[in-house]
Amino acid sequence: MRSRSIGLIASATLGLATSAAAQSVSLSPATMHRIGTIDERYQSYNVEMLEVTGGRFWKPYKDIAPAKTVGQGGAAAASGTPAGMSADLYQYRPPIDLANRRLRAMAAALGPAYVRISGTWANTTYFADTDSPPKDPPAGYGGVLTRQQWLGAIAFSNAVDAPIVTSMPDGVGARGPDGVWRPDQARRWLDFTKAHGGTIAAAEYFNEPTMAAMGGAPKGYSAADYGRDHKIFVAFMHKEFPGAKILAPGSVGESTADWGVANGGYGDQPLLHAADLAAYTGDADAFSYHHYGAASQRCAAMGHQTSADQALSEDWLGRTDQTLAYYRGVRDKFMPGKPFWNTETADAACGGNPWAGTFLDDFRYLDQLGRLARQEVAVVLHNTLVASDYGLLDETTFEPKPKYWAALLWRRLMGTTVLDSGVPIADGSHVYAHCLRGVPGGVAILAINNRHAQPVVFELPVAAERYTLSATSLQAARVRLNGQELKLGRDDALPALRGVRTGAGKVELAPESIAFLALAQAGNASCR
Repeated sequence: MRSRSIGLIASATLGLATSAAAQSVSLSPATMHRIGTIDERYQSYNVEMLEVTGGRFWKPYKDIAPAKTVGQGGAAAASGTPAGMSADLYQYRPPIDLANRRLRAMAAALGPAYVRISGTWANTTYFADTDSPPKDPPAGYGGVLTRQQWLGAIAFSNAVDAPIVTSMPDGVGARGPDGVWRPDQARRWLDFTKAHGGTIAAAEYFNEPTMAAMGGAPKGYSAADYGRDHKIFVAFMHKEFPGAKILAPGSVGESTADWGVANGGYGDQPLLHAADLAAYTGDADAFSYHHYGAASQRCAAMGHQTSADQALSEDWLGRTDQTLAYYRGVRDKFMPGKPFWNTETADAACGGNPWAGTFLDDFRYLDQLGRLARQEVAVVLHNTLVASDYGLLDETTFEPKPKYWAALLWRRLMGTTVLDSGVPIADGSHVYAHCLRGVPGGVAILAINNRHAQPVVFELPVAAERYTLSATSLQAARVRLNGQELKLGRDDALPALRGVRTGAGKVELAPESIAFLALAQAGNASCR
């Protein structure tokens, strides 16, 4: 891909030839009407349960043996990897240091948020409520969560203003001889959380029941079994932890298009489709689902791949809509009127693609936030804050990756009232509008030009502060704000995120570029 600086530049400086080729878009921020609201913690993130306990997570690409792919793994409880997956795709990592000062500072800057501590491994994690935890998990479990580890998670949650979203231990070990789920283990864990000052904001019964066998469910586990267990879970939560929202079903991989990463299943493992599961979840507070537009290169044998040269295409960016459209049909039938929570999402399943940690994925990340905010999605939890290629932070140093800076700008500028920008999504002009955070009457605009060559000219009726994200190349690991590289200062201080004053009139958005515009004097009545 081309190596050049990109950004939003006053059109007069680009020359007549360039401007003549530009598409023109007129914006009217004063008359943009309200189309919805999002949770104050809309932009949130995941910390995998496996990060808290330590264990085998996605191996770096450089260390993966080419011959090992999906379908060569053993049973989850025996190998510590999900059933049906190759053990060579994983590598042991020690428990994350949730007390790390830099990590807490970076997370706190994105707050308020939710932290989802869940993932496939959470289904088979045993909470050891003892001062002497077992070295190995009990039968039917795949990992052990100690008191000290969970106390660290509670302390992190409280320090960064991110109440916990989670799911239940529901593998074979959490069941009676009849195969029915028992809340005993969940009760000990959640009682401990409450007693030590933790807040469970929301919970799912099962992480990704679509692939129940991969998640540690008993052999032959059916949608009816799920429905029976979900009823027990809801009654348990309502009686003993009534303050937590119930999210369901937490499905993954289904879409209105044939690229859906769950299409065809995982090897010989059957799928439990969302429509079958949601028939039992009408008493939940929100419809939860996951979205991945592809399987990463680690899971090449699954198919459903993508490539870096498609990462700005309308097909790729539009996949988030196709997933939501599928689940909307299910929601409307079984849980009408309930809001959506996207409780796990990133560029690609299986740890993300190699370019997930570069500027290239900023486009998908921000475009997805913009799209979903307009479509009744109240919360989006990015996978992950730290772990693997798709993390917002480097998993070794906790330094920000390019997506972190995009996330920080969203947090600083985009308020909870969603506006209709008046600009249909089209190649080169993805325009999203919210009320400007903390400024009555103000409007914040996110503009994305995903074209490779053609600029777009925006006509602004009032002055704005411009925040342009750019990089030396699309796959650069460093990002610039208005031409200045963003990096941490002394003692991990975040740099000042200052805009550049831009007068009313024509403003040109260069190809392959992203910009936020803060219009404090927009005079929008919906934002007062």
